[in-house]
Amino acid sequence: MKGEAGHILHNEKSKQEGHIWGSMRRTAFILGSGLLLFVAFWNSMTWHLQRFWGASGYFWQAQWERLLTTFEGKEWILFFIDIAKLPSRMFLPILLPYCAGAIQLPTLFFWSFNGLLLVADTTGKPNFISRYRIQVGKNEPVDPVKLRQSIRTVLFNQCMISFPMVVFLYPFLKWWGDPCRRELPTFHWFLLELAIFTLIEEVLFYYSHRLLHHPTFYKKIHKKHHEWTAPIGVISLYAHPIEHVVSNMLPAIVGPLVMGSHLSSITTWFSLALIITTISHCGYHLPFLPSPEFHDYHHRKFNQCYGVLGVLDHLHGTDTMFKQTKAYERHVLLLGFTPLSESIPESPKKME
Repeated sequence: MKGEAGHILHNEKSKQEGHIWGSMRRTAFILGSGLLLFVAFWNSMTWHLQRFWGASGYFWQAQWERLLTTFEGKEWILFFIDIAKLPSRMFLPILLPYCAGAIQLPTLFFWSFNGLLLVADTTGKPNFISRYRIQVGKNEPVDPVKLRQSIRTVLFNQCMISFPMVVFLYPFLKWWGDPCRRELPTFHWFLLELAIFTLIEEVLFYYSHRLLHHPTFYKKIHKKHHEWTAPIGVISLYAHPIEHVVSNMLPAIVGPLVMGSHLSSITTWFSLALIITTISHCGYHLPFLPSPEFHDYHHRKFNQCYGVLGVLDHLHGTDTMFKQTKAYERHVLLLGFTPLSESIPESPKKME
């Protein structure tokens, strides 16, 4: 009997081990197949993108060289160029990404996007956009006096701080690596630059922003930005001059300076940075755009969510309260047209 029982146990053990190994093999097969498909898809996608970039790259390179020839010996003008003074024979829509410099094109994108948002903020039209408002009942419509004051401050910051800082940036870029050099960056090099710019901005913005929340600096400097507890897009640059230098401009400028970037990379990066910060302040969680829930929550609570990506907030524990809210559940890319405030409603308040 003992021998038979031992034989049965041995068989059961063998079956269990076989089951475990079978499960492991199936898991390895599934994961391996998924990894291979991902690598194949990634290689295919980058190949097509690079092919497109390369095919159009010759065209852009030719236009860029033509522009350099026009301003030979005065390439620095391209960094701050006035589009209105370009020769009329040039096809401006084609040359715009390069001739608008590191100042005018990002500013054009900023005010174009914010112009659309301001129409919604001041008129409430189109009507459907109010469904996507994060803080319901706020800025419906926005206070016109407060808005005019904010726009004046934003224009001051752009004209009197941003412009001079970018002007002073040019000699350093010229010394480190000519931003108007003849060869445009490759697609993969630009992607690498973009990743580095983003990481540098995350680190510098998080720590400078958190420092500005210290009582010593908050009352005199950062409180101005937090006058808007329910933010709108244009107030992304509504800040005390010191804050605009330390927390808005420097985090965006250091990356291109470290990398010795080309004018095309700098212009694209500044444009993207302004669009992203506008979205994070816009007050609407719109379909197919990055979620603004993270920074909107910061404007409501002040002591949470200091960064852009949220990586350093996670490491430092400055998002623990945020993670316990419905706003955290809604902090995703909206891929449909049903507002997340409807699909993930607030929990009903308990009766006391």
